[in-house]
Amino acid sequence: MAEMSPNATLDEIVFANRNKAYGAYSLRQEYRGVVNRATIFGASIFILAMFAPTLIDKFLQSDDDQAVMVEVDLMNLPPPPIDPAEPPPPPPPPIEQPKVNTVKFLPPEVKKDEEVPEETPPPTVEELKEAVAAEVTVKGDPNAEELIIAPEAVSPGRGTVVEAAPAPEQIFTVVEQQPEYPGGAAEMYKYLSKHIKYPPAASRANISGKVFLTFVVNTDGSIQDVSVLKGLGFGCDEEAMRVVKTMPKWKPGKQSGRSVRVKFNLPISFTLE
Repeated sequence: MAEMSPNATLDEIVFANRNKAYGAYSLRQEYRGVVNRATIFGASIFILAMFAPTLIDKFLQSDDDQAVMVEVDLMNLPPPPIDPAEPPPPPPPPIEQPKVNTVKFLPPEVKKDEEVPEETPPPTVEELKEAVAAEVTVKGDPNAEELIIAPEAVSPGRGTVVEAAPAPEQIFTVVEQQPEYPGGAAEMYKYLSKHIKYPPAASRANISGKVFLTFVVNTDGSIQDVSVLKGLGFGCDEEAMRVVKTMPKWKPGKQSGRSVRVKFNLPISFTLE
């Protein structure tokens, strides 16, 4: 085995004591030059492709393709050709003018004196002292008394006046002065916490939350039409309605200084301790 020189390349080390004429050795020797030539050739093609449109526009553009600016005088344009066989365009629709407020006024009509009907003046006070006002003037006995004719008797069931039922009072939702529990909201919630009994079914099921009630506060402060807007179930809704119905009378709501009926919404909380 021949000794290798200290400056031997990797190819010489790999192909030492081997057949270098086989082909692989020559390929490895020419590899770097082939890669350099391929890189230069590829870069040249890429650069040429990028600048090709610019070069084509610069060298191959014809002078005839350039835009030509022409000044046009709009005042001297020839009129468009008119076809005599073509019917003229229809006229535009009439524009409706806004109407003005008017008042009927007839000018006085001039007539002859004989064509004007004679107006009868009203009777004087002295004439009414000795006669009775009527449609026709009649000469009668000055001592006769005026007869007063009684109205015809109305048979039962016909012409009977029936009084209309009074209209129900309006129920307000928003008023100037809202209804209030005696003592205010704090006293109301004290009353609720004192009188509400937690339903056993809700306690066993570990149910808690709020029951939303709605009711009407009358003009005398009484409560009616209690109903549930949103409930919890398990007896909480019924218990909340029961306690609200047993409340004392409220201060009624007022609108324009008078007591009115007001619809009131009240949330009642059920909380397990």
